[in-house]
Amino acid sequence: MYIENRNLRGVQKFVDTKVVRRNSIGRIMVSANSVTPHIFCIGGDIMSTLKAYGNAVVSIFQLIGDKENDITKSIAWALNKCPVFMKKVVYEIFGINVDPDEVDILYHKYDAETGITDIEMTDIEMTDGQTFHLIIEAKRGWLLPSAEQLTKYSMRRDFRMAVVQNKTIVSMSECSVEYAKDNLPFVEINGIPVKHLSWSKIFELAADSRADSNNEQKHLLEELKEYLGGIMTMQTKDSNWVYVVVLGSGKPDNCELTWIEIVKNYNKYFHLIGGNGWPKEPPNYIAFRYGGKLQAIHHIDNYVVTKNLHNEVAEMPDVTEDGNFFVYKLGLAIVPPKEVKNGKIYPNGRVWAMLDTLLTSDTISEARDISKAR
Repeated sequence: MYIENRNLRGVQKFVDTKVVRRNSIGRIMVSANSVTPHIFCIGGDIMSTLKAYGNAVVSIFQLIGDKENDITKSIAWALNKCPVFMKKVVYEIFGINVDPDEVDILYHKYDAETGITDIEMTDIEMTDGQTFHLIIEAKRGWLLPSAEQLTKYSMRRDFRMAVVQNKTIVSMSECSVEYAKDNLPFVEINGIPVKHLSWSKIFELAADSRADSNNEQKHLLEELKEYLGGIMTMQTKDSNWVYVVVLGSGKPDNCELTWIEIVKNYNKYFHLIGGNGWPKEPPNYIAFRYGGKLQAIHHIDNYVVTKNLHNEVAEMPDVTEDGNFFVYKLGLAIVPPKEVKNGKIYPNGRVWAMLDTLLTSDTISEARDISKAR
């Protein structure tokens, strides 16, 4: 991580921050991972640009990271520091109003004496000890908690024995409510309801919380919205990595169009999510090769997740597939300025390469190797 200083009047200071709360359950600690930046300007406007790993930092939460645990920390911190936001999240889940001063937030709760294993270590727990108790399991991308994970959460002794009127396990991820409804392993497990909140809903609740929050909380909520906006599509928008796939002249099963025609006629491309080497998260760019060379590179402007491809490509059969598919909406084609041959790639091989290398190398395999070496 580095700072590009364009005006030395700005002074940057990094401090550790921590919130410690106690209740009858134990000692609770929510950490900001020891990287909370405070930028103070003396004698003028802030003119410096903060970058982490080459990307501009527009939200304090980006410094924590974008892995699952990092997302969980960010949500826990915002819930703790923004009581209006906390109230709205609880109301969205249970339809009840709570007093934030009575709520304890537990991040990665673990007590060695209880014998809780890693899979039972909760991401976030929230309870006021009287009205509600919930467990939040946050996932990155279009992922949902497993049946094993939900089952073990439901059997947690302190959770099961909690005497409250409202109790549930909440899944949080990019998945839409409709997708979660079809793919969560349980609606209820051991008498505990299982619900889902999407990142887009959390984004909406954060936005709705600003009006009734103080200035400091408004600023933090804006930072959270910036952060969530960056992870909701799971596309690293500043990334120049390109996923290069081969387009065959064959046709998908029971479809009248070839793969090349689907891309040209619909400006779309689809693939199974995960499995057999396919991405579990949508890339920022995708490139197509056929005829022995690179044909075009496209930015992925948007995407949907579906089990029925007929809804996106009319010539595909109107059936519900076993797995879920990403369907990408492609941006304008970036055509290489010179011929870029395949090089040393398996006939059906899919590779990653950086955008600039694909436009300047003689072969795709050369672009791949240069990108890996960086």
